[in-house]
Amino acid sequence: MNNNFCHIELMTSDVKAARNFYSKMFAWKLSDVPGMPYTLLDTGVPPGGGMMQIPDPSIPVCWSIYINVKDVNETTAKVKKMGGSVVKEKTEVSGMGWFAVYADPQGGVFSVWQEKPK
Repeated sequence: MNNNFCHIELMTSDVKAARNFYSKMFAWKLSDVPGMPYTLLDTGVPPGGGMMQIPDPSIPVCWSIYINVKDVNETTAKVKKMGGSVVKEKTEVSGMGWFAVYADPQGGVFSVWQEKPK
């Protein structure tokens, strides 16, 4: 499996303001995900992205990257073995796949994505 960057996400304290800024700044196409408080962004070139409200006020406004993996469980075990830590355990995105968030040994945070088989 190619462990390529597959998604870039903005966690923000004001989604409406972020939508306004980025759609005008870069002419990105934005669309709401039906049934979810999530905005997809299309820059015209992969990878795509999204934006969401910060789930916890202790998290700063930030951009995050997602890396494709074959198996989130195997990745979690490898991260721990290599001295990293789990920030958010494996979480399902209904009908789409699973993600998890980790920190490398130096504290660099990254997320992984396992697509649900079609």
